[in-house]
Amino acid sequence: MRQLAWPTFAFVVAALLVLLLRTILLSLLRRWTGPPDGWGSLAQAIRLPSILWSVVVGLWVGNEVAGQTDRLPLRVSQQISSLLEVAVILSVTITVSNLLTTLVQSASERRSLGRPITGLGQSVARGVVFIVGLLVLLDALGIQITPILTALGVGGLAVALALQDTLSNLFAGVHLLADKPIRVGDYVKVADTVEGHVVDIGWRSTRVRMLQNVVVTIPNKRVAESMITNYDMPESRLALTIRVAVDYGADPDLVQRILVEETTGALNEVPGLLAEPEPSARLIPGFGEFSLDFTLICHVKSFNDQFLVQHELRKRILRRLGAEGIRIPVQVRGTELRSAGGDGPARS
Repeated sequence: MRQLAWPTFAFVVAALLVLLLRTILLSLLRRWTGPPDGWGSLAQAIRLPSILWSVVVGLWVGNEVAGQTDRLPLRVSQQISSLLEVAVILSVTITVSNLLTTLVQSASERRSLGRPITGLGQSVARGVVFIVGLLVLLDALGIQITPILTALGVGGLAVALALQDTLSNLFAGVHLLADKPIRVGDYVKVADTVEGHVVDIGWRSTRVRMLQNVVVTIPNKRVAESMITNYDMPESRLALTIRVAVDYGADPDLVQRILVEETTGALNEVPGLLAEPEPSARLIPGFGEFSLDFTLICHVKSFNDQFLVQHELRKRILRRLGAEGIRIPVQVRGTELRSAGGDGPARS
């Protein structure tokens, strides 16, 4: 045991010195870089692996002292060198993994990406780094990695062919989460067939709750390939148009004033009706076949608010037009009846 005294002492002293230097450097790095963003993530990434570096440096110094003083057999010294090589590979792998994970998180926060896409990016980066580190470690231990790479290539191709639809939905989900054409809570119409609020955007499918209170599950591939109408982008405010037809004998200026006055008077009474932009009425589309066609334009807070707003405004406008003596034209259809014997038409 006495022959290991000096190598052990050298190991302890070297490791403690490196640990002290590590503490100082990490403190300075945090002070210079500020919050954990960009280069500031480097301090967080090397915090844990740097402890392993300190042990590795201590072992290396102790092994060198033992080799110079011939206090360890050559076989033991070679085993320690192999152990140091393994420790270096592991520490570098952990450091690169932590650094890439932190950088992915920082980039996701800057671009306001969702938690799912951030988690997937971190998992992919961590998995790739650890696979590369494992292959380097196996090569350092003298294990042939060529057959392993060949098997991984063939196996990966087979899995990709077998899971083609699943992978298509997966990458489509990544596209939806990164590009954000739809978001959870938005009211959307997908391919003119599904319309409702987005409940969840998963890796395989998107769930939409329709107005009938039923949830429709759509594969992400179908969503990504379809034309999407998002009623909550760029904002939830929605322009609402209500068509009002009146008799040709009505005064257009009076009708326009009635429509605007009734809408303005309902601003504080009808939930969801917005004061800005101000309501307006126009003789558009204009001259109908039997009537003057006005279009009342107002804005509602969200898509769902339009139903109650239309209901209340139509009642108010109908009562006001009746009070002002303005008629709403009604198309009358005639019916001609003929008897089976052909005695002539009978009209009604």
